[in-house]
Amino acid sequence: MLKRFTRYASIGVLNTLIHWVIFGTLYNLGFKQSVSNFIAFCTAVTFSFFANARWTFNAQATTARYIFYTVFMGATALAVGWAADNAHINPLLTLILFSAISLVCGFFWSKLFVFRVRK
Repeated sequence: MLKRFTRYASIGVLNTLIHWVIFGTLYNLGFKQSVSNFIAFCTAVTFSFFANARWTFNAQATTARYIFYTVFMGATALAVGWAADNAHINPLLTLILFSAISLVCGFFWSKLFVFRVRK
């Protein structure tokens, strides 16, 4: 499991870079944190999903799996952004918080549900 988590985390670094750049750009253009976080996530999750399907979990990337993964993680992104908006949290803290939550939750969601091998 540690090897898979390390691979997932490596892809997560690239995913996070994509996410942060898009979030920062949108937020600086005047979008709310919730919207910025959700759009950034949707863009970065596509890279993350396909890279993890192939490299981390050695699984077929299907439309159903993509939707299953994206809906859960998108809801997480929206919830973190919504909470940040309501609590008036600094955008940098929002990014850090979301990155940590999505790393852990995303890995276990992927391992236990999205890419689970049925026996």
